Amino acid sequence: MKRTVFNEDHEAFRAVIRDFIANEVAPHYPDWEAAGLPPRELFRKLGALGIMGFDIPEEYGGPGETGYKYQAVLNEECAYAGVMLGHYGVSTSIVLPYLLNLANEEQKKRWLPGIATGDIMLCVAMTEPGTGSDLAGIRTTARLSDDGTHYVLNGAKTFITGARNSELCVVAARTSPPTPQDRRAGLSLLVVPTDSEGFTFGRKLDKIGLRSSDTNEISFTDVKVSMENLLGEEGQGFAYLGQNLVRERLAIGVEATSRARAAIIITKAYVRERNVFGKPVASFQNTKFVLAECETEVAAAEALCDQALNLEETGELNAADSARVKLLGTETAGRVIDKCLQLHGGYGYMLEYPIARMYADIRVNRIYGGTSEVMKTIIAKDMGL
Repeated sequence: MKRTVFNEDHEAFRAVIRDFIANEVAPHYPDWEAAGLPPRELFRKLGALGIMGFDIPEEYGGPGETGYKYQAVLNEECAYAGVMLGHYGVSTSIVLPYLLNLANEEQKKRWLPGIATGDIMLCVAMTEPGTGSDLAGIRTTARLSDDGTHYVLNGAKTFITGARNSELCVVAARTSPPTPQDRRAGLSLLVVPTDSEGFTFGRKLDKIGLRSSDTNEISFTDVKVSMENLLGEEGQGFAYLGQNLVRERLAIGVEATSRARAAIIITKAYVRERNVFGKPVASFQNTKFVLAECETEVAAAEALCDQALNLEETGELNAADSARVKLLGTETAGRVIDKCLQLHGGYGYMLEYPIARMYADIRVNRIYGGTSEVMKTIIAKDMGL
């Protein structure tokens, strides 16, 4: 189905990204997976390419307002090549908007130029060992010092993507207790340098997939965080997190749909080359029917993604619509990639084949950024149920 969401500028950008992946990423990707993260220098190379600071104003060293479609193009090209750029997407499309929307002028001057060059990478710490989707249950505390100059941060976080390759971590913490009327009250966002005294890296978690991106446990023991690193207003953290989840869920849905499209592309090539009972796997009716089903599902998911990209560009994408994109995109990707692996037969279970790595990588998309069950709850509420 013809897509019209991208213009000539987007396609020119696609060509640049495709060349960068072919030259700077694909040859080294197995090493990154073995190491569990890419080299820190990758992000400086991306900064030199001008794509670390999407939407950062020119006065801070960025390209100015660009829109999310360029990041969607990058997601697609990574998917088609079967690679990931570490936690690039987390830093650029999920965490950076917090700073763009909430940082004051002094903070922007201090942080944004380094982000644009790739010298500063970002991660976000929300999830705790006992708190996943229920962010109101956060127990990490940030107590204001007696002289009012800094917070003292204590607590633990888990499932933190990219922390070891980040210089700054946006931490959700309690600056005051919840109230009986509102469990969400009292949360604030603090920007914490990862080299702060008392900021400790725990285990680098061993995941099923996403092997080229590190996921960590971190803890805070009496970490001093300057009042100048409070992001936005104290006590408004829960509302801020909710606002940015719209972009995050769009990103996850778009990325998952791109991975599903990539699965179809590589499976078409495989079934044409692989012979069974003396003829190509592609010649069997079952193969044709399965891929036809996959193609139709992905085309439908792409149509929803493209509509959401247009709404995001005009500022009209809301929480319920981004939940629809994430739910459909991730569930479709799970089904499609599973079917494509089946068409590979036993080879599909071997990690030397891209479909096997894709199968492992895609599973978490139905979990992070809010589970599929949470997405259904949001959509049902939007329906008045």
